[in-house]
Amino acid sequence: MEGASLLLLVLDLTGTFVFALNGGLTAMRAARLDIVGVITLGMITALGGGIIRDTLIDDLPPATFQDWRYLAVAAGGALIAFAFSQHLTRLAVPIELLDAVGLSVFAVTGAGKAMTFGLGPVQAIILGAITAVGGGTLRDVMIGRVPSVMREGLYAIPAIVGAGITVGCILLGFHGLAAAFAAAAACFLIRLLGVYFKLNAPRPRATTGPSDPV
Repeated sequence: MEGASLLLLVLDLTGTFVFALNGGLTAMRAARLDIVGVITLGMITALGGGIIRDTLIDDLPPATFQDWRYLAVAAGGALIAFAFSQHLTRLAVPIELLDAVGLSVFAVTGAGKAMTFGLGPVQAIILGAITAVGGGTLRDVMIGRVPSVMREGLYAIPAIVGAGITVGCILLGFHGLAAAFAAAAACFLIRLLGVYFKLNAPRPRATTGPSDPV
């Protein structure tokens, strides 16, 4: 049990770091914020999904405020983004990769923690997806753009798949690094396929009709 808790912590901190880095880069690339804005947006991106998760399962105060390492790792990731902004903001591919890594890790840890707290399989999958996309959604809202989860078809879907595999592995009695890696890898690959091939979930067909009266 102790090993599983350590694994969950390591994965959670990994996701926190890469999301903070991604959030900081997004702050500079899309909104051109100053250092305060970069750190704030990076930390919200990294910690927002986990705070929503912990609030919904009544694990209060959220892990972010129980363990100083979450705040330190999130702040560190955002500061690294700011310090190396001249180099990192030109690298679109690494930004997408970091986002996919964070999405995958948080989908796994969110679903895993939900199952640990006794939620049902469906609820755990939903909570895993919320953990994965929550911080990025808050980030996009704060810089005034439509959240990625609503405009990029293969963003929430990979998170749901990763969370679903996590829940399935737990129900079948498979635990540990191998199961977590398999779930995260599936989420990561689906997300990358969506980015590379520019895939989207089905959208309503554009309709045309008579113009509205003036």
